[in-house]
Amino acid sequence: MAQNLEKTPLIVDFVGGAVGHRFRSGEGRKQDLPKAVGFSSGTIPDVVDATAGLGRDAFLLASLGARVTLIERSETMHALLLEGLERARAEGGRHAETVSRMTLVHGDSCVLLPQMKPQVILIDPMHPPRDKTALVKKEMRLIRDIVGTDADSVQLMQVALEAAQNRVVLKWPLRADPMAGVRKPSHQILGKSTRYDVFVKAKISTE
Repeated sequence: MAQNLEKTPLIVDFVGGAVGHRFRSGEGRKQDLPKAVGFSSGTIPDVVDATAGLGRDAFLLASLGARVTLIERSETMHALLLEGLERARAEGGRHAETVSRMTLVHGDSCVLLPQMKPQVILIDPMHPPRDKTALVKKEMRLIRDIVGTDADSVQLMQVALEAAQNRVVLKWPLRADPMAGVRKPSHQILGKSTRYDVFVKAKISTE
């Protein structure tokens, strides 16, 4: 595994960079993602991030108080996430508190989700980069080299829609066509380059 990590310049960083800046400034509460997964006054859902990737969405949700399970099937990406979580834990303070609400699992979401029956499932499959900057393009290319193209994303959505207790959230490019083979969402939340297709099954309990 160590050799795999040595071959990629990718780093999962929850302390520095843009993620760290948003964390320190409290910008996370202004983003569309918390609204999409069901955050509201008095309601903080439990979330499964079924396509963990670099873990940024999961970290944002955990920083706002949610318990988040991250599922990642790529061994290399799982190892990178593990290192990132350990660095954040070693940072102490709010970083350590946040990652204490994050549980990393190595496995296939299509297999694991039916066993878990989570409140909310977040899915962000591989798709063309939403940001046109060279840095983001390079990063997405590196991730794609590791995890592939997520050819089974339609199957994953179908499994998620069966397994979720309350809602499924699909993170998708703003102007992309709806995912083929998936029913129409209950509603959408539109950002500058990203949209969240929200499939509501039941109200999230505040208990």
